[in-house]
Amino acid sequence: MEVFCNNNIPLFFLVLLATLTTLAQGQGTRIGFYQTSCPRVEAIVQSAVAAADRANAGVPPGLVRMFFHDCFVNGCDASILLNGPSSERTAPPNSLLRGFEIIDAAKTQLEIACPGVVSCADILAIAARDSVLLAGGIARWAVPLGRRDGLVSRAADTANLPAFNDAVDVQIRKFAEKGLNTQDLVTLSGAHTIGTGACALFSYRLYNFNNTNGPDPSINQAFLPTLRNLCPNGGDGSRRVALDTGSQNRFDNSYFANLRSGRGVLESDQVLWSNPTTQRLVQRFLGVRGLLGLTFNVEFARSMVRMGNIEVKTGTQGEIRRFIHGVNQYLDQISKVFLVFEQLITNDRLQFNFFVWVMSRLVGSRLKIAA
Repeated sequence: MEVFCNNNIPLFFLVLLATLTTLAQGQGTRIGFYQTSCPRVEAIVQSAVAAADRANAGVPPGLVRMFFHDCFVNGCDASILLNGPSSERTAPPNSLLRGFEIIDAAKTQLEIACPGVVSCADILAIAARDSVLLAGGIARWAVPLGRRDGLVSRAADTANLPAFNDAVDVQIRKFAEKGLNTQDLVTLSGAHTIGTGACALFSYRLYNFNNTNGPDPSINQAFLPTLRNLCPNGGDGSRRVALDTGSQNRFDNSYFANLRSGRGVLESDQVLWSNPTTQRLVQRFLGVRGLLGLTFNVEFARSMVRMGNIEVKTGTQGEIRRFIHGVNQYLDQISKVFLVFEQLITNDRLQFNFFVWVMSRLVGSRLKIAA
């Protein structure tokens, strides 16, 4: 069924126009980048996201958040995927990210179909789009591609990530530092129309907000018991709660309606209603009479493309990672070690098999560490 917006222009064409307009502001990415080198790239990624959705529908929405956290730290370069004792993944803001196995599955298939061609950064960009499409309510938009993968991942670099308890002015500043405006902020926050958040991210609002021994007064009093039942005081902080009550599996503008009624779950979401500038944008998404309306689906696609072009690495920058969790240099070193030992003990297969077993136990997850 074709989706239309209020002025009866097909939504697909509005999304396409928004994407093409924003593309002009890109930094080297383009639509159709893999048209000849890996024409099935989007189909392969889409298949991996769909398979994950069938297994657990709660996981794919986390890909949007992962993409967001990647782009806001040294650009959209898949540095969020790198493992290591002090990588971005180990930082507190990223501790609850989900969906790494989806990117891994897609990369594995792409290395079979098009070895050494598709970057992890581009896989993440496509997967984030596809996770939104699975929720319905939005037309497909074209994702400009051509990013290369970063070589560095440091937990310390996540310090300026937008946080769940940031005030509006702090959020606006953090977005502006990445070349995004206040409308981008409100629009991309609307991604919370799908997915969940852990109780640990907002339970402080329910019981002892700002050391008042009471709840955040901006929470709708009729909504408070629901949240407290889901997240009891001192309960399981990892329990996940829908961020868009009543519409967590549908991509629509009900998230904005919840902000208007005091039903925003995260503090950083609800404060968008307390600031005149951001409140006006929320009202425009809601179609409040007297204001120039905004079509959420169209603006979301535009803002995703804009965010996807933050400090991207192209040309000879970075690399095309062969494995999502580690840079190629480290994998090459491991391969050389195995080759040397195989040559040294080629006449004693038992010793070599024992060496492989020991290495697998010692290296384990370290095979995924960034150099």
